[in-house]
Amino acid sequence: MVQTISAKDISLAQLERIYNLELVSELDFFREWEENLPEITAIEIQRLDRVKASYTYLLKYPPLLENTVKMVVLSPLLDLAGFYLSPFRIKSEESITLVSEDENMIVKGQIDVLVISEALWVVVIESKKAEFSLEAGRPQLLTYMLANPCQDKPTYGLLTNGGSFRFLKLIKTQDSAKYAVSRIFDLFNPGNELIEVLKVLKNLANLSVYD
Repeated sequence: MVQTISAKDISLAQLERIYNLELVSELDFFREWEENLPEITAIEIQRLDRVKASYTYLLKYPPLLENTVKMVVLSPLLDLAGFYLSPFRIKSEESITLVSEDENMIVKGQIDVLVISEALWVVVIESKKAEFSLEAGRPQLLTYMLANPCQDKPTYGLLTNGGSFRFLKLIKTQDSAKYAVSRIFDLFNPGNELIEVLKVLKNLANLSVYD
């Protein structure tokens, strides 16, 4: 009997068992989040400081829901990274279906934001509850990345709850998949780590264009 499960309900253990998914720790597997990052301008830094100030202010008046996070934090980042301009395209609430190799399980879900035509996937976690860490969204994001129809290149993902950010890279072969994660960037660390997040997004944009 074929089982159908929502992407939001699947666990890491299920993904590892069914799709032969493996978390790797080799440093060379995912260098794109920390090496050869582009510089950003003083005007961009001012914009990011304003985004941080807006998010910090809105936290005083919970709940801070998913759509608010998209509007206040994610949308300015994608704009500054150039994802609203050619050659990129934005898709929202895109449906995906992932079928296991033995066809005993079908995973269905909707991507919060899909950019770069299946090369970068973004999952936004509702931050209305402080205990919703980024880990709550990792299985969901990996499901979307595994469903990527373009498997000849690495797939990148971004998890955010508005205040914290983590990038993922996945490489899928015919019978297995490996992924790695970046460190967590957090708005409440000293300085403004949105600056580093924007650098990574710009780097992934460049890789998508010139790869």
